[in-house]
Amino acid sequence: MDKPLWLRWLKVYAYGGAIIATGVVLFKYTTPSDEELIKALSPELRLQFERERQLRQAEQQELMKIVQETARSKDPIWKTGSIDSPWERNAGQQSREQFQRLKAEEIQREELNRIRQELQQIRQESTIKTQESVQKHSWWKIW
Repeated sequence: MDKPLWLRWLKVYAYGGAIIATGVVLFKYTTPSDEELIKALSPELRLQFERERQLRQAEQQELMKIVQETARSKDPIWKTGSIDSPWERNAGQQSREQFQRLKAEEIQREELNRIRQELQQIRQESTIKTQESVQKHSWWKIW
């Protein structure tokens, strides 16, 4: 004899719920967090990620300024703001060049700061070695 219709639907919902619950549990326990992903990167990529973090934050702030300007305006969204249409030629080229210029300047500043720190460290070491040498070979100690 045939099973009742409600029993068949109950099985459908039970199997479907089990499949979905299994997917959710697997996703939760197998997907790494952002911190784990960053820790898993190679040292070079992690350094690049840290360097570009400030640039990404600045880019996000600029985007938020444009969004706020657009929200205050009563014009349609496509007429407001400084975002160029992606359909126009060379619209994204200028922003890409500006982004690359900012990125290059940021990298150059970091490199200069690193070089300054290294020079400062070398100066300190040189000063210490000079003082030690002067104390060891002072002509006052000879007499």
